[in-house]
Amino acid sequence: MRDLLIGVDAGTSVIKAVAFDLRGRELASASRRNRYRTLPDGGVEQDMRRTWADTVAVLSELAESCDGLSERALAMAVTGQGDGSWLVDANGEPVHDGWLWLDSRASHEAREISNCEGIDTIYGNTASGVTVCQMRTHFLWMKRNSPELLSNAATAFHCKDWLYLNLTGMRATDPAEAIFCFGNYRDRQYSDDVLEALGCADLKRLLPPIVDGAAESKALLPGVAAATGLRSGMPVSLGCIDVLCSAIGAGLHDRESKPGLTVMGSTGVHMRFVENADAVVLNPDRTGYTMPFPGESYAQMQTNMAATLNIDWILGIAAELLNSEGVDKSVQELLADIDEKVLAAEPGRAMYHPYISSAGERGPFTDPAARASFTGIDQTVGWFGLVRSVYDSQALAARDCYEAMGDIPGEIRIVGGASRSVAIRTLLSAALRSPVRTLERAEAGAAGAAMMAAVCQGVFDDISDATRHWVDPILKPQEFPDSRLADAYDSIFEAYVSTRQGLRATWEAQAQMRRRLR
Repeated sequence: MRDLLIGVDAGTSVIKAVAFDLRGRELASASRRNRYRTLPDGGVEQDMRRTWADTVAVLSELAESCDGLSERALAMAVTGQGDGSWLVDANGEPVHDGWLWLDSRASHEAREISNCEGIDTIYGNTASGVTVCQMRTHFLWMKRNSPELLSNAATAFHCKDWLYLNLTGMRATDPAEAIFCFGNYRDRQYSDDVLEALGCADLKRLLPPIVDGAAESKALLPGVAAATGLRSGMPVSLGCIDVLCSAIGAGLHDRESKPGLTVMGSTGVHMRFVENADAVVLNPDRTGYTMPFPGESYAQMQTNMAATLNIDWILGIAAELLNSEGVDKSVQELLADIDEKVLAAEPGRAMYHPYISSAGERGPFTDPAARASFTGIDQTVGWFGLVRSVYDSQALAARDCYEAMGDIPGEIRIVGGASRSVAIRTLLSAALRSPVRTLERAEAGAAGAAMMAAVCQGVFDDISDATRHWVDPILKPQEFPDSRLADAYDSIFEAYVSTRQGLRATWEAQAQMRRRLR
């Protein structure tokens, strides 16, 4: 009896393989830490061959830990970290190490594209803003600085596409990553107008076919089956980019409630469900991402380069100070006791803008020079006042992102490591004036990929049907906003936006200073 589905999620930090039963219950999993290297010029690269070897290893471990997986697995789907550029030659071998979404070497090119004559054509077709980490930005950098990478390449992949090639022998990408870089969100195909406006018409040869993994699968190669202990010929679906698979696995695809979804992890992702192409909202700053679900609907999202990285940073300073005085405390230990103290501190005594990433910010505005800062501090602000402002910034940044996409949804689902924090949930609900709810699922990305495979194999009629069976039963009760705190955040948010708009000249001046000091 084939009653299991496998979801593979090759994230930035960890590669995971998870076995689910047909009701969406996680039965077994295996994982392995990822490794990547950071270069002096802002490049961030990952060994493509090692990534594939690690994927084989976690699939083998999963097969060993889950009884009868080889014969019981109906199908598998793979997702992975988005953006970046993973180039292969005509033989399917890596041209270079993969460039990750963390890569910031093309910041000049990102700014240039954002200000070019064709930007209205680019944004109007893709409905997605230009950032430093996208393949279209990397293409321009490579043309100028390393043209041999492009001349040696036959296909330009993203992480999951590379794994799919190795699993099935097929060169393909999913509609989401194809469209937000080079396509038209309405017809879900590559756009010659966009490629021309980007100055990349000559590189169309590198773009792989677009495949909907909820409608099409390919057979697992015999050699891969032998290496992993899985069944040769098992159907394999190409999942969407990891953030969209996480949205599927967390229930964003809900036509009735049309929720929002916030992924509060190292980075912050804020999404809303969009019924069809006509309901997509384009914003004056030309930012965010628009990604098609299988079917007619979309997810619109704004993404913060850094979310809980800001909390890790400020608590890391505290841990460093304590350790210097002989008090052994880790960031995780400080996190365990911080919620009550954060909620007890008064909001608005200091303001913090959470742009701690060296790549700047990409949502709801794009500026590679953006940097984090405290403002409004006087001598009465203590340590917990500063920490509170960092926590507040997570909720304020989320509101900034949601407002760029239209009306704030009537319910926000929250996943990611910080979703366990009472303080984060309380502040987010108040700042958005919307109830929040979590769900009992640890691996939303792998689950979303597996749900696509289930639809492809006819287990469910479509993604909505899969959501009703796999997500609705694990939703926790709504947590409603505190009205007095919500009133306070209305005032704080107005100042938050005004301040960050006024900081842009300061960021540019500081960026020029850093360039002179190199």
